Formats: sequence, C-alpha cells, structure tokens
Amino acid sequence: MIASAQGRSGKTTVCIGIGASLKRRGLAIQAFKKGPDYIDPSWLSAATGRNCRNLDIFLMREEGARASFLQACRGVDFGLIEGAMGLYDGLYPSGRGSSAHLARLIHVPVILIVNTSRMTRSVAAMVTGYQHFEPETDIAGVILNSVSGKRHEHKLVGAIERYCGIPVLGLIPRDHDVHIAERHLGLIPFPESEEAEPIVERIGDKLEPHLDLDGILAVARRLGPPLRGRPTSVRKEIGHATIGVMRDRVFNFYYPENLEALSRAGAELVFINSLRDRLPEIDGLYIGGGFPEFFLEELEANRSLRRDIAEAVEEGLPVYAECAGLMYLCRGICWQGQRHQMVGVIPAEVEICQRPQGHGYVVAQVSGENPLFPIGLVIRGHEFHHSKLSLSDEPGYAYRIRRGRGIDGRVDGIVYKNVFAAYAHVHALGVPTWAEAFVSLASREGKPGLSAAMI
Repeated sequence: MIASAQGRSGKTTVCIGIGASLKRRGLAIQAFKKGPDYIDPSWLSAATGRNCRNLDIFLMREEGARASFLQACRGVDFGLIEGAMGLYDGLYPSGRGSSAHLARLIHVPVILIVNTSRMTRSVAAMVTGYQHFEPETDIAGVILNSVSGKRHEHKLVGAIERYCGIPVLGLIPRDHDVHIAERHLGLIPFPESEEAEPIVERIGDKLEPHLDLDGILAVARRLGPPLRGRPTSVRKEIGHATIGVMRDRVFNFYYPENLEALSRAGAELVFINSLRDRLPEIDGLYIGGGFPEFFLEELEANRSLRRDIAEAVEEGLPVYAECAGLMYLCRGICWQGQRHQMVGVIPAEVEICQRPQGHGYVVAQVSGENPLFPIGLVIRGHEFHHSKLSLSDEPGYAYRIRRGRGIDGRVDGIVYKNVFAAYAHVHALGVPTWAEAFVSLASREGKPGLSAAMI
C-alpha cells in the first residue's frame, strides 16, 4: 500500500509512476484504490493496463474487501493499493475504515509518502510517530516527495536511517511537470483529458529514476499470512438482456464490478456515446456518474439521443441512473447563468452550485415501491454532487435517507415507470441484488410494448 501522512501528498502520482514503470518491466500489475473513488482509479487503470478496483469496508464490508482483493490479485505479479487521505484517517474515531485498517485487514505492508517541503530532521519524528501510533501497521519504507536538492536529500535520508530503521524507497524532486489538473476534490478523470496518455508516460519517465523499484518489489514480497475469502464472481444468470451503458467523456464513473455483475447476471453490455450516438436496440439503460456540467452544449446538441431516451422511457424501458445520470434525465441543467435542455423525463430543473450539496457515505432504506429493490432493504452507498434539484411535480421516491444528503436530506431515488434515478452511487459487492434485479427487469420488461405498470 502506498499511503501518506495527509491528503494531497502525491499518492496518485507516485502510484502512476510505480505502475507505469513496473508495467515496462513486463509485470502484470493490479491496482486498487482505498475508498469510494472513480477518478484516481481511472488514472491507475491507464498506468497498469488493468481495471483498478476499489476496496472499501463501508460499502462492501470486511469480508467483501478481502475477497475482492484476493480474487483480483490472482494471476498477477504485483498488487498496488493507493490509500486515501492520511494513513490513519477513517470514518470512525477508532480508526476503523482507515487505510491502515485496510492494510492490516489484507495483510499488506505500507510505504509511506512524506511531503518534505520545508522539513529536514523533523521527517524522522513524523515517520516514527506513524510507526508507533498503531504498531501493528507494517510501515516498511518511505518515499520522500518534494526534495529540493542534494543537501536536502542528504539530511532527510540521514534522519530516516538513524531514527526509523526502514529504507528510503524513493526521493522525488520538486517537479511541476508531473502535475495533473485537479477539479473539485480530486484529479480530472482520465477519460476527460485529451492529453491523458502522454501524462501517464511522462510521469513514468520522470519518476522511474527516483524510485527504488527493486526495493519496492522486495517490500511487496513481505505480504503477510495467506488470506481466505468467499468468491465474489459466482455466475448467477438471471435472464438475458441487452443493456446499454453510457460510457464516454461525460459519463465514466462506473465500478468495474458493477459492469461485471451485470454480465454475470446475463446482460450483454453495449456502450453508448452520449455526445454522438443514437439509442440502439436495448432492453435496459445504465447511466453512471461524471461531470455533465462541462459538456452541456454537446449533450444538448445530441437531440436525437435525448428524444430516443425520452420515448423509450415512456414505452417502459428500464433505466438505472446515478448522479450525473439523474441530472441528464431531468428537464434542464443550469450552470453559470445558462440553461441547457436535457432528456426531460424527470420533472426537475438542475442547478449547479459552487459548493458540494452532498458528499460522503450514504445509508438509505428502501421505503417506496420501485422496480428494483424490496421495501425495507438498507442500501449503503456514497455521493458527491454540486447540484440540487427543483422539482415541479412530486415524484415517487424509493429511498428514505438515514445518512447523507440525497435529493433534499430526506429522500433519494426518483421512480418513474421503469426509471430508477438517484444521487447515491452503489457498489455491486455491497448491494449484490442490484445487478440481478436490473437484468431481471430488463429481460422481462425492457422491450418497447412490454411496459411495466405505472408506479
């Protein structure tokens, strides 16, 4: 695990550099990201050539995280986990849910990144503090970031060697040329960036000479005792359905496990570009998250697709939409004084705000009739949105919010015919019935002329 003393210390950049460099050596690398996140994993997927997966005990519980880690590591040479926030930061005061907790849960050693700006001997005090705070966490080495020169390097390494007893596995100089543009709370998603592939190559080129890759591989061989976990990909085919997935520069927030779960349940996935395609012959439609506010003119310009979706919804097409997908299904999106027309099947206007309107984990209880979940089921998910809805009509809602914001702090999950649209994102390992329910609905009722009853 690559962790840090605090957020924005360079974890993602270092993980990209390690992944890209080891891939050049011909190694098969499986990357993971601790916590709910779509953006950093998009860059780690590009660096390693394999889908990065998330590990989060709130969403998938401890057993699910262990099993997912084990399964994804089969047949690979190197597993690389990017931590989140500071090493010991977590949802609970006890530290449960932190990166350190995850490292202990899956028995992996930690390499700690330290931003050494304006610091020399004090680096040893910081590192020893992290070593002793929870001694059962195996901090096996450090990577020193933002090193200003040879003199600075000599003082830092001397302090670590004298007081900490662990190796320095990287000395990364200050270099603005490895910067990735940021937005909101993180990087711009890889699929949005027109220069993404050259950025990954440049980070690999820049960091490789400053990383002790052999030392990092040696630390990885210290993996703890073997883990056991239940399989996470048992095939349970529910029916056969063709499900369209909006996947492009706008809508790109999808957990790979969610798409795999749909396929295991019997779905054939067809990817749709919201900026240029028409709606193909499909039995269901999945619209994930993203940042539609940066593509409003292009989304509005594809009138054919918007009209196709609106007509298909009225005919009963099952649609599952999260966050950006919810916004796209509304009547219009207002941002920076301009309004752009969207699909229009949800009677709401969307306003993009300067500050987040919902951010963090979500706990919702299914309280209303809907085409996917039984009443009473508790759903764990997460949300991050800068938008809010102004509804002209009161729709049906599936969720009663117990933690989080949702639409108004009370409810989430708008239901209209066979549409289920929510701000909350779910992970298939945490809500295993989701994919099966959606494929079942699509296989039974997705075709025009077989509309479900109004809910």
